[in-house]
Formats: sequence, structure tokens, C-alpha cells
Amino acid sequence: MSTAYKHTPLTPIIASWVNEIIRNKQLIQGAIEQHHSPINIHHLRSFEENITAFKAVFKKYELKHQVFFARKANKAISFVKSAKETGAGVDTASFRELDQALKEGVPPHHIVLTAAVKNDRLIALAVKNQIPITVDNIDECNLIHEICEELDTQTPILVRVSGFDFIGHKMSSRFGFDIDLAKELISQTLPSRYPRFNYLGLHFHLNGYSIPQRGEALLQCIALSDLLRAQRIETQIIDIGGGYLINYLSSRQEWDSFLAELKSSVLYQRTPITYDRDPLGMTILDGRIYGEPAVYPYYNEVNKARFLEEILIYKNRDGIPIHELIHDREIELRIEPGRSTLDQAGITVAKVAFRKPDTNGELLIGLEMNRTQLRSSSADFLLDPIHLPATEGSEEEEYYGYLVGAYCLEQEFILKRKIKFNAFPQIGDLIVFVNTAGYMMHFYESEAHLFELAKNLVYNQDLQQLIED
Repeated sequence: MSTAYKHTPLTPIIASWVNEIIRNKQLIQGAIEQHHSPINIHHLRSFEENITAFKAVFKKYELKHQVFFARKANKAISFVKSAKETGAGVDTASFRELDQALKEGVPPHHIVLTAAVKNDRLIALAVKNQIPITVDNIDECNLIHEICEELDTQTPILVRVSGFDFIGHKMSSRFGFDIDLAKELISQTLPSRYPRFNYLGLHFHLNGYSIPQRGEALLQCIALSDLLRAQRIETQIIDIGGGYLINYLSSRQEWDSFLAELKSSVLYQRTPITYDRDPLGMTILDGRIYGEPAVYPYYNEVNKARFLEEILIYKNRDGIPIHELIHDREIELRIEPGRSTLDQAGITVAKVAFRKPDTNGELLIGLEMNRTQLRSSSADFLLDPIHLPATEGSEEEEYYGYLVGAYCLEQEFILKRKIKFNAFPQIGDLIVFVNTAGYMMHFYESEAHLFELAKNLVYNQDLQQLIED
């Protein structure tokens, strides 16, 4: 094994507004001084462009549709305001998310409640405002109906279904009603036990990012809607949830190379590229690798609106594309994208606090932030950050090290991958993480040690100003 370190870059796609703002270092440094490190900077125009692109696909095929921004992907209220202004809806998953959407004036028919756990307080708010509720289980149906009776009203509902057949196997899920039982539920159980429910349609959300699985699930929902129509029960809406891939990286070759080099690294066939040869979710046993890295697929040529279009042109066994089947039935097709509406809509900036070697001589760069402020279900955020020196004229020389955070844990790494710096980081320098608005900023953010949460700011490109969310 060669002891010479060979770096594996992962060059991110960087939006023009990001290049613009990082040239204005005084603006960012001033925000750090005022709000402390780290800060999240959001860009609403990118968000609006992503929503418009999704809508354009639906319009191309002349489909009734609605795009619901999955609020869980980012806490910034500015995105709710922007969704309202663009005519998009908001997918809410908690009392506060629903309450904020209502207070911002989002129309009730442009809101959906999909929370995994719905208590009486949340349900009452939805019922009072006639927010469509996605029902997941019988206990939930019982509680919703009890509240409807207390308020002497009806409520619109969508039935979440799962357990779709894919290549002869049932797709497992902890959510929703088994689609094989859904016809009886909708045609018999709902009218007899829950007369205050106003059935609008079907909803599903699949784990993973498979287009064929989504196509088959949607075809099975269409077939179910036909069975229900034969019993004079109209399915007005089919909501196919989220999971529309985005592309973070500029090079497929870099992505493929990283995956190959990671496997070589964990097998000790080369120098480490992750701290302590972290396998990022793979299992190493007796010199063999089992499984694949538990990371988001950061390079995707079929992404966002194109991903949606691939679902719409997916064909049934008679060769008829889904968009024709939906159009002929006059069903409104809904989606609930989160990450894909936030592509290129935010960055996270943190300040360098210290530099030090660890016990093995690896360079550690300490940042004034913690790992929960740049974290998702992916085992690592696999994009190269941008190093902004605080002062000009830093001597260019390559350095390699790891970014660590403020929690008192051995595993407190902002990124597990070794990062290249073109100059030795100095105290007060800034590190910019690009494309973090989707899930990375807020989904796991915590206040351990009583650290304050990162301040959320919005970049007004016309005024060249940062405004508090």
C-alpha cells in the first residue's frame, strides 16, 4: 500500500448567487459577527424556480396538479411565504408547521396534514380549518372522527396506502393501509364507521428513489380508483409524495472515483479518505465489504423535474403512459417535494476556531458549529466546502484535514471525509457548505450544551443584503 495520500475531490455544483455572495466577504463576516457562527443563508428565487420547473412538467401533459412544499425539509418561514406567493401548497407534519402556514395566510386547500403522529390538538386545528388530513391507521381515524363529532363538522381526508407489489414482492412500509385492503376500507369502513369523513383520494410516499417503484405504485392507485369508481366513489386526488432526486455534484467521474476509493480505503488498500477509515455505513468482516455506503446518491443525471417526468411517462402493461391514464380520469396529481424544491436554495457558513493535530498527526480544523447543524440521514455530506480566508494574501499550499465541531464527543465530526485546503486555515476564516437548505440545516439540529440554534437569514440579491427570516 502506498503511503502517499491521494485526494478524492467531490466538486459541488455552485449556483451563481453563491459565487456572488462569497465574493462579498464583508457581508458574510458582518452577519457572523452579528449573529455568531454558524449562520444559514437562504435564497428564495432558487426555491421558486424549482417549484416552477415541477409545475411546467404537469402543464406539459395538461394535468390537474398541485405542488406541496414539504416543510419538514427546512424550518425557515420564508419558504412558506414564498410557496404561498407562487401558488404552491405546504405539506405540514406538526402543529407548529400547520399553525404557521395558516397564520401566513396559506389557503386551507393549499395545505395538507401528513404528520406521522397526530394528537388531538393538531387534528382539531386541521378540522377547524378544513385542512385535508392524510389518514394512516384506524386509531387515528377514530380520533379524527371523535373530534369531528365534537365540532359537529365533516373533514376532508386522503387515505395513505402502502404495500404495493413490485416485481412480485410486496414493498414493506410502516406507514399507511395495505393497498390490498384499501378498497374495503374506503368503500365500506369509512361510510359505515366514519360518516363525517369526506374522501378526497389516495396518498403514498415511498422510501428510496426508484422511478419504477413509483410508477408501479401509481398504477396500482389508478387501478384502485377505477374499482372505487365502479362503486360510485370518486378519487379526486392522488398524492405521490416526495423523494425526487437532486444532483449535488459536477462530475460523475469524481463520484464514481470516491466510491471506489472509499472501498479501497476501508480495506487498507490505500491511505484513509475518511476519519479512522469510517466505512460510512458499510460492514467490513474478514476483509470483505458487505453492503453499500449509507449515503444519499449525490450525483444524479435524472433529477428534480426530469425525475417527475420519468414517472409520468412510465407505461402500464398495455403501453399507456401514466400521464394519459391520469388525464383521462381527470384526477388531480399532487407531489410533496422537500429537498428538490430547496436545491441551491441555501448555504451554511461557519467560523474557524482552532487548528490542531490529533494523536495520529491528522490535521483537525475546529469550527464554531456542531454536527447536528449539517446533518441528515446520509452518513456524510459528500460535497467539498469552500474555504474563505479572513485576510487576503494567504500563501497557497495544499493541506488536508478534517472539520470537527463543538460537541464534547469523540465522533463530533462535521464531515467524516478528509478535505483539501489550498491554504492553511487561519482562526477567523470561514468555511462555506453549499446546497444545505434541504434537510441538512434543520432536520437533526439540536441545542445540546445549550448552544443556540443557527440564525436563519435570507439573501436579497437585488439589495445585496441579508435579512432575518
